[in-house]
Amino acid sequence: MPVTAVSTGRPAPAWAVRVAHLIPLAVLPSGLWRIALVAGVPIGASAYGAPVRPGLGESLYIVSLSLVSEGLALLALGLVRPWGEVFPRWLPGLGGRRVPPSVAVTAATTGALALTLIWGYAAWGVVIRGNDLGFSPAGFALLVACYLPLLLWGPLLLILTVAYHRRRSRHRPAAPNATAGRAGGPVTAATRVSR
Repeated sequence: MPVTAVSTGRPAPAWAVRVAHLIPLAVLPSGLWRIALVAGVPIGASAYGAPVRPGLGESLYIVSLSLVSEGLALLALGLVRPWGEVFPRWLPGLGGRRVPPSVAVTAATTGALALTLIWGYAAWGVVIRGNDLGFSPAGFALLVACYLPLLLWGPLLLILTVAYHRRRSRHRPAAPNATAGRAGGPVTAATRVSR
């Protein structure tokens, strides 16, 4: 018999829902910039004067990177939706089972910290080296404007993860007290016999 579970019944706060929707929007500009690069849109990307024209393999990688990044950003919605509490029924072996909060919190925290370090390091590199790619000034400004929102991804995901953890761990149903008798008192030899 499959184990079924229901959501906690405690909806995510409205601010958390807004943050969860903001994360994919923060990731979108960089993905669109990469897709524009592959499509040959003149975005000021040049390698020291010559336009950047990625080959087929590079183009597939760049488009895949954009799609995977956006897909990962959309996973933040699981921290405010029922499928973040109960696995969807269509998942073999897991469908209908409760998502262990510790698993979701660990995965989201790890991702948030990794994203913060990755994009923080990239931003630091831009501050230190500037436009070392040879892009036109307008092209470099567009690149920075499209990638700057990625600095929000990690911190927003971490804030959302804390809210998820608090919501999922607060007000858990109390486990039946094993030492309580019928009237709520301690279990004694007399109450055991009377059962």
